[in-house]
Amino acid sequence: MKRLEAFILAAGLGTRMGPLSRVLPKPAWPLGGRPLLLWGADAFRRAGLMGVGCNVHHLGELMTGLVAQEVEVFPEPELLGSAGGLLHARGRCADPLAVWNGDAIADVPWPAFMAEHRKRGAELSWLLVPHPGGPWNPLWLGEDGRILPKGQTGKGPYHFTGASLWGAGALALLPDRPSDTKADILPHLQHHAGIVVEPFPWIEVGTPDQLIEAAAQLAPEGEGRVSGCYLHPTASSEARLRRCVLGPGVHLGPEVMDGDALWFMEEGHLRRVGLD
Repeated sequence: MKRLEAFILAAGLGTRMGPLSRVLPKPAWPLGGRPLLLWGADAFRRAGLMGVGCNVHHLGELMTGLVAQEVEVFPEPELLGSAGGLLHARGRCADPLAVWNGDAIADVPWPAFMAEHRKRGAELSWLLVPHPGGPWNPLWLGEDGRILPKGQTGKGPYHFTGASLWGAGALALLPDRPSDTKADILPHLQHHAGIVVEPFPWIEVGTPDQLIEAAAQLAPEGEGRVSGCYLHPTASSEARLRRCVLGPGVHLGPEVMDGDALWFMEEGHLRRVGLD
């Protein structure tokens, strides 16, 4: 079996995507013709991390069919939580294993992050940036660089980028059941670190509006080709639309005027539901 150097967590339910998850799992929605998950795989490979795996749950067979030629896919029939998904990689991965989320796009500074992780002798490291404000939960660091438990403050606040490095010691702590990193792993680690870097561009694609915004930014001639909307590469439209998402195979004619809606094909029939 090929050694895994990187892993993409992609087994969520896609709840924040609302009705879009009825059509495709969140990491399968394409930008520039590439499923969102493969943007993460491409970024890993640009950083020299070649063996990439991912876990899948919601509409797992569909997801597997879209990405399995480029990423090793691990079906997860029962959700294993924010940490438990890494059980798929334990015993056959690099030390450390680079981990990323399947709903974000960024060129993470993996080589520099990994060098600092090794310099500190950490078993688990999270990549942090100064907190930008807004609704994200803040993280705080102790004087030793360790991530403080919830409710404690110290150096910071910081924002977790979604990038982490898991050493063999951290992976060995994973219980054979669903688990959470903060609750089940961090309290038992001797050496873990929050590594702070300067902010770098990354795009979270967790909601319909974020998908529309990402299409306008990254694929204005593709999925963002209708202003303020998202069109799957196989969709087409002559309609007058505002804040709409068109799923695979949808065609809307010039007689349609609509807003705040998802259009998709289901069992050969065109369906419409509200985005909110």
